[in-house]
Amino acid sequence: MAHGRRRGGSDLVTSRLTPRSAFVLGVASLAGLVMFLWPLFVQPEAGATRVDQPFIFMALLPIVVLVVVAELTEGGMDAKALAMLGVLTAVNAALRPLGAGTAGIETVFFVLVLAGRVFGPGFGYVLGCTSLFASALLTSGVGPWLPFQMMCAAWIGLGAGLLPRRVTGRAEIAMLVAYAVVVAYAFGMLMNLSSWPFQLGIAVPGSDRTLQLVPGDPVGENLHRFLLYNLLTSTWGWDTGRAITNALLVGILGPPVLTTLRRAARRARYGQPAVEVAGR
Repeated sequence: MAHGRRRGGSDLVTSRLTPRSAFVLGVASLAGLVMFLWPLFVQPEAGATRVDQPFIFMALLPIVVLVVVAELTEGGMDAKALAMLGVLTAVNAALRPLGAGTAGIETVFFVLVLAGRVFGPGFGYVLGCTSLFASALLTSGVGPWLPFQMMCAAWIGLGAGLLPRRVTGRAEIAMLVAYAVVVAYAFGMLMNLSSWPFQLGIAVPGSDRTLQLVPGDPVGENLHRFLLYNLLTSTWGWDTGRAITNALLVGILGPPVLTTLRRAARRARYGQPAVEVAGR
């Protein structure tokens, strides 16, 4: 008698992106990327007394994010998926104060990576936005940095959902650990890029060379200054602490958390049925 077994469990995807949702998500991501990269390409003239570009982008981004959330919710998530989204958002909001970024220790990203892996890119994108927003309200962390954090977290959840789904077992955990390390450094770099244009008086120790944004200078020179600034201020400290935290949490807690999330997804019958493989 033939028995059916499920292939790994990575086929359980809650939010499958429709073409329209994928387009809206792409537009939102492009807007977010422009918001981060504006200093390199939309530079104020030397001697300018006002710089409006970043504030315009910061005002528009929450609106774009809300449009994406509404689009994904309408097209790719049912009531059960929304309930799971609420639970995981609350879990992440409660976990974040445990680290609060002290010495780079962040406890908010490992659940985001694992949930994006199990439930898919659309769910991961929305969970990134809602998790950072809810945790900011909980910890009084609402400020001009919040839209940037929400977009970075959304990209992390999105990327986790886009990782190869055929990878299972120990190879899957190794892949998720490597991904968690990479996004730890990427998050730090992008957040530095969001604040770097407003930093003044940054100089290389023992030198008269400045690392701050120089309006009107070539893109390559300002990019070189930023990379040095990022390396000296966070790469070897905050970002490495975040990478180690992510790697340890995903490596140690990844297997049981993935099993729990996949069991919940199967019982709620999220997404498409898992592939059945005939065997004896």
